[in-house]
Amino acid sequence: METIEDLKKRIGSTKDLQSVVKTMKAMAAVKIRQYERAVESLADYNETVERGFQIILRNRPDLMVEAHPSTGAKLGAVIFGSDQGMCGQLNDQIVSHALEKMNRFSPGEKQQRFVMAIGERVRGRLEDTGQSGAKFLSLPGSVTGIVPKVQDVLSVILRWNEDQGLEQVFLFYSKPLSGARYRPHSVHLLPLDRDWLQSIRGRTWPTRSVPQFTMDWDPLFSVLVRQYLFVALFRAFAESLASENASRLAAMQGAEKNIEERLAELNLTYHQKRQMTITEELLDIVSGFEALEQDS
Repeated sequence: METIEDLKKRIGSTKDLQSVVKTMKAMAAVKIRQYERAVESLADYNETVERGFQIILRNRPDLMVEAHPSTGAKLGAVIFGSDQGMCGQLNDQIVSHALEKMNRFSPGEKQQRFVMAIGERVRGRLEDTGQSGAKFLSLPGSVTGIVPKVQDVLSVILRWNEDQGLEQVFLFYSKPLSGARYRPHSVHLLPLDRDWLQSIRGRTWPTRSVPQFTMDWDPLFSVLVRQYLFVALFRAFAESLASENASRLAAMQGAEKNIEERLAELNLTYHQKRQMTITEELLDIVSGFEALEQDS
């Protein structure tokens, strides 16, 4: 049976855990905002890239960019998860979403899929489903670490294209919603969407100045494609990390509620136990006093 001292220790340990959970909640909330600002900062850069496409496409009205997926079974997939735990069902959900999409676009053998797992936890989930041999890349710890990781992923995608002839590449990651919510999201990264390019070409230029460029068309188009890929991958990293922290925030909110309920139970038990001890001591004093009176 627990003593008052035992209950004091348990209450102290529970309060320490409560403090840790509150700290993790605060850190998750701060990181969510950091990654949200990183995504917001892409808006101007992305607009510049699209303006570049608009300029060069206006000079090639006969251009028809291939947008339909290749007929081959091979595809590449970059799946974003987490390196750390305590983020709910995020990794399970994104792996299920990715496998569903890959089975739809490439119902063939899993060996025909070239997969890159971003995050140790998501790699483990993929291996559990039989999708072994996935390339692995750890997640950056901050916004400043995203750019080098984007370059690493771009290098892998280029090797897939050069060595394996892959034309289809998908991104699978979690997209943050309002509050601590998120949902699985997919992007058909390559080939470029022809309808999207045609819509860009048809936009009205914002000024009266006619845009011009002097360098060769092909290398300029290639540079713009690389910038488009950079924007898409940067956004995937930032939104995935924001979703991870949103999931962790939700988990910590649930944990905090459970800790508060447990702490209330322990405090109630402690006060009941303390009152019982005081009552027993008073009864002992009264009994001793009565015994002394009887002896006298």
